[in-house]
Amino acid sequence: MTAHRPSRQRRVKTRGPVWLFDLDNTLHHASHAVFPAINRGMTQYIMDRLNVDVDEANRLRVGYTVRYGATLLGLVRHHGVDPADFLREVHTFADLPSMLRAERGLTRMLRALPGRKIVLTNAPTLYARTVLAELGIAKLFERVIAIEDMRAGNHWRAKPDAPMLRHAMRRAHVRLEDAILVEDTRGHLKSYRRLGIRTVWIVGHLPVAKTSSGGLSIRKPGAGRPHYVDRTVRSLRALTLGLRGGAFKGA
Repeated sequence: MTAHRPSRQRRVKTRGPVWLFDLDNTLHHASHAVFPAINRGMTQYIMDRLNVDVDEANRLRVGYTVRYGATLLGLVRHHGVDPADFLREVHTFADLPSMLRAERGLTRMLRALPGRKIVLTNAPTLYARTVLAELGIAKLFERVIAIEDMRAGNHWRAKPDAPMLRHAMRRAHVRLEDAILVEDTRGHLKSYRRLGIRTVWIVGHLPVAKTSSGGLSIRKPGAGRPHYVDRTVRSLRALTLGLRGGAFKGA
């Protein structure tokens, strides 16, 4: 009688986590200098190309970001703006290294996270790869999925577009149930949690909101955590420490 052999499927090891990291205000403190510069650049670009005043330019910039996930998508859809020209103009800086701020020990902390690591950003490829290189962490990520990679033909897409993410994950051979999104934008976390992705809201780099009395409100991790957020952290260090404490079983 031939001995029964376990099937090949039974011998397959459990898949590890796949970390999907946003870039700005997640892997570095973009609110320090980069975001203000990008916002000024976008506003000026809109003023120059659409011949509008600063108030209207700001309204369009913010409105399109809220509506489409990225200002670019609204400008392309409603005003025929050249995407490559826009991305180049607003993400080019005279001295980017001096503008970057990140956590100490960033490389060590990212290396401590088990599993694959991917950058998923609405920023353009050249800017994203330049930032990662300046931070010294480019080699820790197997790929960068930037806004140019989110297109479907001539149709531009961005986070939090759900079909875009499904397509991007298929191309990267990532199961949605294996993915953990680390992101500062709650709207993106909310949309993608519906797909079965686990979510981490990182809040340490976000601008501190002013209270009605003129004081500053301090964000406390875990305070008022939305139901679509699995974990709230102030820093990547807190994320790695949390894993040691048992957060995200299987990660």
